Amino acid sequence: MTLVAAQLDEIRRTVHRRVLNETQGGLTGPALRRVVVQLVGEVAPVLDGPTRATLVAACLDDISGLGPLERVLADPSVTEILYNGHGRMFIERDGRLAGIDLGMTDADVVRIVQRIVAPLGLRLDRTAPIVDARLPDGSRVHAVVPPLAVDGPCVCIRRFPNRKIALDRFGVTAAAQALLEAMVRSGWNMVVSGGTSSGKTTLLNALAGAIPPDERIVTIEETAELQLAHPHVVRLESRPAGVEGVGAIGVRDLVRTALRMRPDRIVVGEVRGAEAFDMLQACNTGHNGSLSTLHANTAHDALVRLEALANMAGVPGSSRSHIRSGIDAVIQVARTRTGARRITEIAALGGTSSELQLIALSKPTIDGCDAIGPLPTRASRNGG
Repeated sequence: MTLVAAQLDEIRRTVHRRVLNETQGGLTGPALRRVVVQLVGEVAPVLDGPTRATLVAACLDDISGLGPLERVLADPSVTEILYNGHGRMFIERDGRLAGIDLGMTDADVVRIVQRIVAPLGLRLDRTAPIVDARLPDGSRVHAVVPPLAVDGPCVCIRRFPNRKIALDRFGVTAAAQALLEAMVRSGWNMVVSGGTSSGKTTLLNALAGAIPPDERIVTIEETAELQLAHPHVVRLESRPAGVEGVGAIGVRDLVRTALRMRPDRIVVGEVRGAEAFDMLQACNTGHNGSLSTLHANTAHDALVRLEALANMAGVPGSSRSHIRSGIDAVIQVARTRTGARRITEIAALGGTSSELQLIALSKPTIDGCDAIGPLPTRASRNGG
């Protein structure tokens, strides 16, 4: 940070303190702006016009927004913001991480996260050192502070594109894209699997674009991220326990609630617990065309993990049969070394034994995958 930048940063902090002291945080909108303009003029009367305007905007971001993060969030090419403590911040563009200096301290970052979570009835401090939340634009915020975060507060803000991403952006050929769209239209129950930040949610959005417009979709998420371009969507979001430690409503509760909301399709943003069993029950009781995601390295690993998660519901011996009768296909997505997200495998459940077997519906290509053949007839059992 240059000397001039350091001086401007100190002016910004001085104005921030005076605004809070003199207004008790009770001003918003034009009234707040007038006070900030006045105080900037008093604290730094020799600033030129453009610098003063920039400083006023930074002060307003500090007081009522997300501080220096506002200008990063205004950049649509930034898909992830990571803070590792002690001023170490990184942003992701096109799948690549790069360092950035926003002049933020640990205290600045914690204060901003607290401002985000306070209206949600959540807290972030030493007694509640982990928090999940989301911004109004749908960006997901995850924060961990000491004593759990050894080197200072750690914050991850994951952003999602506000535009629809087509299936062909995932490296599939025209034939593979047609196959996937046919699977969705025909009511296949599908699981999208992949690693962290591999594009599972984005792919789920793209797949949902093939759902007929006259069908009713109920989405269930721990933190609302899906942005389905569909005329009839009901969005449900789980709720953690409040400050008092009560009031939690989990994904499993919402899956059961969704069954009473006349859904044509149920979309579970991510399965990571016993709600897997409730989702499988929904797939086996007439709610065809359900979609979900989970973390797994391969399509086969996805089935193994789904079985393990469903077993958490405490219904022994039935999870595998529910998977065999309820899930039609697994779509594996991965992030390449260049940061691109690619579909690497499309596979249908098959076989007649008690084992969970997969039949390949795709073959790898240099950039992703291609379809092996047309839509299998298995879709007919799901009303296709």
